[in-house]
Amino acid sequence: MVKKERVSETPATQFLKNQQVDFSEHPYEYLEHGGAQHSAQVLGWDPFHVVKTLIMQDQDAKPLVMLMHGNRKVSTKNLARQIGAKSVEPCTPDTANRHSGYLVGGTSPFATRKSMPVFVEESILGLPKILINGGRRGYLLGLDPQLCVRLLGAKAVQCALEE
Repeated sequence: MVKKERVSETPATQFLKNQQVDFSEHPYEYLEHGGAQHSAQVLGWDPFHVVKTLIMQDQDAKPLVMLMHGNRKVSTKNLARQIGAKSVEPCTPDTANRHSGYLVGGTSPFATRKSMPVFVEESILGLPKILINGGRRGYLLGLDPQLCVRLLGAKAVQCALEE
């Protein structure tokens, strides 16, 4: 019998519970700089189904959230073009922490400190289920990717590059 490990609530899980959303919890041993590839391997998931939450900013330093497959990179040039920005770049970890309210490595798109536009790689929305950060390092949530559109207003973009 597998012991179900209960993880204490995060702002993300509280938000999802308030929205009466079903999700599964997937705690794992966090590895510094291991990223989505590490969590996918530890949890036995395809990294294409493990979604990274990236805090980025445009040329005016306006923050945005980008949801990307765990085994893909973001073409910042393509993203900028699709969202009407001159340029997009990742935020520094300190800036990302300030905008999201989460530590880098534990960033969830749900219940961020600042309200930011959310963009999602279009192919993620076609998956039956994804793992996405639950607001703490070493803690992913399994849910329907359509919830990102329904609850966050995520807009589909095409900017994935092979890692």
